[in-house]
Amino acid sequence: MPKQQNFKTMCGGQALIEGIMMRGPKKQAVVVRKPDGELEIQEKELKFIKDRYPILGWPLIRGVVNFADSMYNGVTALMYSAEFFPEDGEEEEEPSKFEAWLNDRLGSEKFAALITTLAVILGLAMSVGLFFLLPTLLGTAVTLLTDSMLARNLAESALKVLIFVSYLALCSRMGEMKRVFSYHGAEHKTIFCYEAGLPLTVDNVRVQPRHHPRCGTSFLFMVIAVSILVSTVVFAVWPVHNAILRFLAHLAMLPVIVGVSYEFNRWAGRHDGPVTKILTAPGLWLQNFTTFEPDDSMIEVGIRALELVLPEEKGTDAW
Repeated sequence: MPKQQNFKTMCGGQALIEGIMMRGPKKQAVVVRKPDGELEIQEKELKFIKDRYPILGWPLIRGVVNFADSMYNGVTALMYSAEFFPEDGEEEEEPSKFEAWLNDRLGSEKFAALITTLAVILGLAMSVGLFFLLPTLLGTAVTLLTDSMLARNLAESALKVLIFVSYLALCSRMGEMKRVFSYHGAEHKTIFCYEAGLPLTVDNVRVQPRHHPRCGTSFLFMVIAVSILVSTVVFAVWPVHNAILRFLAHLAMLPVIVGVSYEFNRWAGRHDGPVTKILTAPGLWLQNFTTFEPDDSMIEVGIRALELVLPEEKGTDAW
């Protein structure tokens, strides 16, 4: 096999239900393997808000903007892929009067955008509740034993990590999620094959690693890790004992935490030194829960999705 080239692409993707979404510098493609075995393809040109408002592309700010954009587009693509796979025995239901009224008032596109926005909000609310509110509330138990702010910070930090790892481990054991995580592995392998400068064939992709340092799993772990560091420093300087106030402080710090995590991921993605490898090791280990080995049909989906978003001019997608 040819020696791997020192090239890192900004192209990346997300696993879907029986499919993969890939995003390139200018295009996004969703490829879904339908029940009949055929590939359903959806393509669109990307428009970036930072092109209209350059300040949103500044360091730290861009992390929050890109995270919100990724969440919205990811949920939209996931809902699109789910349309091809109704649950067994599920019949198409008539829309409720309220849904019909909203559809008439807003139009189908705005109605779909509203549903997607609500799904993103609910997803964010669940994540914040699970990984920030719950550890804060459970951490109050430490106050029964000691008044030490350090002990409470350590307890909350340990709970964040424990809940996050347990959540990923539980998801990895769900039958429905295993195929999604296999498509996740196909996405990573396809990106690695392209970065290695190899032709995008099933044989070349199959032998690539499935753990990628710029994975969303690694980013989420970095959010948890940075939140631990930031909150420990903040609460050491400004001790807050009330659980609700501590949670509100966590919310206030969240944009900074996401921004810092994004910048770290960008830096780590461009460097391969020993320090980077040590710092990214926990995120790569966690991908054991969120990436599985794909079959050849999944790899074909990953190859097709990536081919659709590659730039016409070679090298313009360099990370």
